[in-house]
Amino acid sequence: MSNTIEMFGITIHKFSMNGALDVIQEWLQFGDNDCKFVVTPNVDHVVQLEKNAALKQAYDHAAMVVADGKPVVLASNLLGKPLPETIPGSDLVPNIFERFQQKNLPLKVYLLGAMPGVGEVAAANIQAQWPMVKVVGILSPDFGFEKDSDYCDRICQSVADANADLLVIGLGAPKQEIWVDKYAHKLPVKVALCVGATIDFLAGNKPRAPMWMRKVGLEWLHRMCSEPKRLMKRYLVGAVIFPQLFIREWLKK
Repeated sequence: MSNTIEMFGITIHKFSMNGALDVIQEWLQFGDNDCKFVVTPNVDHVVQLEKNAALKQAYDHAAMVVADGKPVVLASNLLGKPLPETIPGSDLVPNIFERFQQKNLPLKVYLLGAMPGVGEVAAANIQAQWPMVKVVGILSPDFGFEKDSDYCDRICQSVADANADLLVIGLGAPKQEIWVDKYAHKLPVKVALCVGATIDFLAGNKPRAPMWMRKVGLEWLHRMCSEPKRLMKRYLVGAVIFPQLFIREWLKK
């Protein structure tokens, strides 16, 4: 039986959280520094994939694609090709750290993204909670950095100099996915994770939704209320377009 499904024009892996952790642990322990990158589609990504060819290319090149968002998992169930569960990047990262801590395995991590100063707080929190995880590099890139190839090359060199195993990228979608797809060949890490606001969450800079909201699929509502100016339009667009994309998938079926 295949461990992937095809939906919304992309291939999604049918991993549980533990299954994804098993694969990523193997890559981090035994893989080469060939930068396998992981993307986590939610409603916003699915909508953007319709018109953003560079994002679609990044998804096609990703080593792992796991669903971040209850609506994506619900759609898979209604279409008769169910995904086991959501695997949000904001849960995947601390679960990786916990896995390495529990197994007493060292892990070197580079944090790329978030506002200046946030990475340092996140690093302190990480090393206090998971002593086996060593943050070997932190960088908050300048606004618009992705348009400056020389600057991007310097970022890649910084990651290389840090000798990290895992690159945690918190630049927001679609910037983070497009950037890592373009520069993966210059990033000598074993795994890169495109995980949005995760560095902010690790720093305590942005609050996660209460667990009950996450379990019933309302984390998006908590986030929208926390950052209405930035997220209101995104969620409204998703609420209109995503059902149309689902109907198209249903008609294909």
